[in-house]
Amino acid sequence: MKRWDIPGPKVRENIGIFLSVSRQNTCFYGYGWSSRMTDRIWLSSYPEGVPADIDATQYPSLVALMEESFKKYASRTAYSFMGKDISYAQTDSLSQAMAAYLQGLGLSKGDRVAIMMPNIPQYPVAVAAILRAGLVVVNVNPLYTPRELEHQLKDSGAKAIVIIENFATTLEQCIANTPVKHVVLCAMGDQLGLLKGTLVNLAVRNVKKMVPAYNLPGAVRFNAAIAQGTKAAFKAPAIKGDDVAVLQYTGGTTGVSKGAVLLHRNVIANVLQSEVWNRPVMAKIPSGEQPTGACAIPLYHIFAFTVGMMLSMRMGGKLVLIPNPRDLPAVFKELAKHTIHSFPAVNTLFNGMANHPDFNTVNWKHLKVAVGGGSAVQGAVARLWLEKTGCPICEGYGLSETSPSASCNPTTSTEYTGTIGVPLPGTWFKLLDDDGMEVTTLGQPGEIAIKGPQVMAGYWQRPDETAKVMTVDGYFKTGDVGIMDERGYFKIVDRKKDMILVSGFNVYPNEVEEVVADCPGVLECAAVGIADDKSGEAVKLVVVKKDPALTEAKVREYCKANLTGYKQPKTIEFRAELPKTPVGKILRRELRDKK
Repeated sequence: MKRWDIPGPKVRENIGIFLSVSRQNTCFYGYGWSSRMTDRIWLSSYPEGVPADIDATQYPSLVALMEESFKKYASRTAYSFMGKDISYAQTDSLSQAMAAYLQGLGLSKGDRVAIMMPNIPQYPVAVAAILRAGLVVVNVNPLYTPRELEHQLKDSGAKAIVIIENFATTLEQCIANTPVKHVVLCAMGDQLGLLKGTLVNLAVRNVKKMVPAYNLPGAVRFNAAIAQGTKAAFKAPAIKGDDVAVLQYTGGTTGVSKGAVLLHRNVIANVLQSEVWNRPVMAKIPSGEQPTGACAIPLYHIFAFTVGMMLSMRMGGKLVLIPNPRDLPAVFKELAKHTIHSFPAVNTLFNGMANHPDFNTVNWKHLKVAVGGGSAVQGAVARLWLEKTGCPICEGYGLSETSPSASCNPTTSTEYTGTIGVPLPGTWFKLLDDDGMEVTTLGQPGEIAIKGPQVMAGYWQRPDETAKVMTVDGYFKTGDVGIMDERGYFKIVDRKKDMILVSGFNVYPNEVEEVVADCPGVLECAAVGIADDKSGEAVKLVVVKKDPALTEAKVREYCKANLTGYKQPKTIEFRAELPKTPVGKILRRELRDKK
């Protein structure tokens, strides 16, 4: 038994092999499924040409997928960063050299290696190297505090870390308390060539002062590690689909951060699911034109890791790496240089970009798919984006535990649906009541439970936590409350923990936020529950203004016209900005804590 497993059918079910049968017939997955979902009514909503299922067994590992692309697309640009293009052939040779270096450190198959960097070319090189060496990628948020970093390194048992020097001081403060023995240090300009790279590094260190002083004895520079690995022999290990590829730690907003164990075949499945889902629109790219995506979401986030980096590699695409999506002028300056076909992002990024004066400096007419994930896409944002680009935002849904994509609106959609779409090929959803029984009434809310080849094997070294989220028949319980309509479209009404109980009535923050986002003069908003002597809880609304003339009275008037009495905010607060994760999710918890 592997250390992330738990006994019994729960995990065995979850890591069963998926075999495609046919679109309209039932499918065998592991040890069985809920009979009520075998008809999968959502299949009738699939665009023409999208299959009901995918075959995740066509690649024995992610390494096989990557190495196929390295050879097939050798001369193509794999990554573009600050005006520098890096080809598939270069990514191949760099990653193999780094893999040989890691093996030379004495790391053996299954050992964990952390990556703590923004979107720079060293990230995908490090990912490919770690996987090719038979090791496990541990994605780390580069903005972690020493306490958070220490927890993740200790919990994962990481023996090595590849880290950008900007955050080396964070590692210095905790490394003595972790199992990390080997440090590879990257600099922003490492892959930009001698002259440009030197100038960029000097600017980052000495002009922008972005590299605080640190002391990490024994750390090896990225380029030096590549040089050492080039001279060493690389021994390709045998890697199977059931081997662990990634430990993807949950955000930690609901408690202690846990590592979702993603197997090679989990990520392969999600890449293939995403590819066939995007196919109806991506097939419209002119022949001979390389698919090009913009990656502004951090690669340490599973959304960018799978739907950005891995999907682009499978398709032979070019990925434009954006290291700091908060610097919107720099984002637009970079995107203006490219023909962008795909753009995955979160609601806050879509919103910030669409409202920015530089938006039209980018030619958006080639955009084929804009996927919204990470948090709910608001109608006002979706409508503005469609108006400005002609390309609708296709809202999707997923979690770290589902690699991440589980459902999405069809990419052929022409308007905002207000839903998370339908389950992806090979994926089953069902809704559970508070007793864990499947909801049988159409439109009745229930906790969304997911089953499919992209669902994790469990939480790293936490069989107790795994048991809490896995059903006997192999479904992962998300903690999100949703409803399904007659077409098989699902809508999130909110996470259980975010529900506000006002005098016995349930108030879902997403609904309040959706309404207020359409109020003239509102840029962003968030709703949370606060204690109230009369009603138990009351709604608190936090607003960021687009129009300085917006007043509390105008917001209240709009809410009164659009929300029933108990859903209207008791307290309204204006702020310059909302607290968010680096990925762009609004941190409702911080708004609750600051009453």
